[in-house]
Amino acid sequence: MIGSKNLTPADLDAKEDAVLVEELKRAKEELFNLRFQSATGQLESHGRIKAVKRDIARIYTVLRERELGIRAVVAAAPAKAEKKATKAKSTESTKETEEA
Repeated sequence: MIGSKNLTPADLDAKEDAVLVEELKRAKEELFNLRFQSATGQLESHGRIKAVKRDIARIYTVLRERELGIRAVVAAAPAKAEKKATKAKSTESTKETEEA
């Protein structure tokens, strides 16, 4: 398996910065383990090292582009708040029509 299917640039755009940092941490740990396996002669898939390095580079690129304002920052929390506000408004309007 070369590359990670869940780390395409489009998928990374949909994730928040905190999630990306967690993915970065996980990828760095995996790279460390792969390098350790390579040094001890236990590594079966040498292509996996290249794939993990690319995943790390993709994550760094997305984070840096967001920092510079090149790429849009995901705002998941306000979207949830909007849904709650919309739901509250629809509930209020339903109550008003029932009372009338």
